[in-house]
Amino acid sequence: MSHKQRAVLESIFHEPIKSNIQWRDVESLLHHVGASIESAHGARFRVVLKGHELILHHPHHSNEFTRPAVKQLREFLASAGVTPSLYDAQQQQ
Repeated sequence: MSHKQRAVLESIFHEPIKSNIQWRDVESLLHHVGASIESAHGARFRVVLKGHELILHHPHHSNEFTRPAVKQLREFLASAGVTPSLYDAQQQQ
């Protein structure tokens, strides 16, 4: 995982929720952890990771995720076992 991808993962799990997370950075992180991303309808994208599925909505007027979208992404990643601490533990094995 690159330094930037690590920073994005930590930003997603940061409290309070950040809203300055860029779409392309999240997309890079998702690809790195093994997610498949495919275009759905319009600005929606279907993300599948370890048997979990999420429909992400690409931001329209900017490339930054909203706080509710970051919260949804956080819950999705946590359910798939991708959190900063779990990722570190997997890398040490």
